[in-house]
Amino acid sequence: MKKTAVVLFNLGGPSSQEEVEPFLFNLFYDPAILALPPPFRYLLAKIIAKKRLKKAKEIYSLLGGGSPLLKNTQTQALALERELGPDYKVFVAMRYAPPLIEEVWSKVEAFSPQEIILLPLYPHFQL
Repeated sequence: MKKTAVVLFNLGGPSSQEEVEPFLFNLFYDPAILALPPPFRYLLAKIIAKKRLKKAKEIYSLLGGGSPLLKNTQTQALALERELGPDYKVFVAMRYAPPLIEEVWSKVEAFSPQEIILLPLYPHFQL
C-alpha cells in the first residue's frame, strides 16, 4: 500500500485563555471574513479582537478555559489512524489556532507520503 497522510482540517479554537485574543485576531484577519485590503483588515481585526476579548474569554471559561475542538479533533485523528492501519498517518491542522496549517505542513512533508488526503471538518464556501 501507499504511505498516505490524512490531514484533518478544522476551524480551530483557543485551547487556553491566553490563546483567545490571537484566535480572534486570526479569525477576523481572514480575507474571507473581512474583505478589506490588508492594512485596513489588520487594524479592524485588532479592534474587533480587543472588543470581543472579554466576552469571548467569559464564554470559553464556561468550557473549562478554552475550546474542546482541538482535543476532540485529535481524538478523531487517533481513532481514524487506528482504523486505517499502519500505512496511514493522520495529522490535525487548524485554520485559526494552533496547530496552524503552516506548521503541520512541515510535519506532513517530513513524513514523505506518497499520497495526501485533505479532509475538512468544517463548512467551506466558494468565493
